[in-house]
Amino acid sequence: MSRKEEKRDKHFPLWGLDNPIRRLYDNPNKYCSLVKNGQVVADLGCGPGYYTLALAECVGPEGRVYAVDSDDKAIQVVEEKADKRGFHNIEAHSSSASDLNFIKDESVDFVLTIELLCSMAPQNQESAVNEIKRILKPSGLTYIIAARGPWSYVGQVEWKKILAAFRAERRSDGFPMISDR
Repeated sequence: MSRKEEKRDKHFPLWGLDNPIRRLYDNPNKYCSLVKNGQVVADLGCGPGYYTLALAECVGPEGRVYAVDSDDKAIQVVEEKADKRGFHNIEAHSSSASDLNFIKDESVDFVLTIELLCSMAPQNQESAVNEIKRILKPSGLTYIIAARGPWSYVGQVEWKKILAAFRAERRSDGFPMISDR
């Protein structure tokens, strides 16, 4: 694929990712049952922090949440929300999930990726999967959701390739998955 044809990561409007209407049908605390106080979490493709803040509260001040998004504006919003609410356990990074060099190997208990891989340029997906596996503790879990649709970079073939990289506890052709390394 030439430089000209190379696809770019997609970013969704921040107002669509965190608003009162979304809270009516999508509880930001729904992944808290998968983490414990004191754990380390990575929210990859965190957007404006819809799940980040809930996860930070769940892991408590002894835990840590890496909030990672390639959209600088989203990271700025996460930092502002964390400051406003007094969260000191959120470490926000403007970075692609294909380069998580600021997170140590096997140091994360839980990785959350909600519609990250389907928004990532295809040439970056494999690197992102490898980074998730690198940062995840041997006993760690990852929760991956990839949406389908004309805007998605992940089709059935790509989804099967992503799933093959993990030992899945639960798989779905509808694309949500909980897995460990």
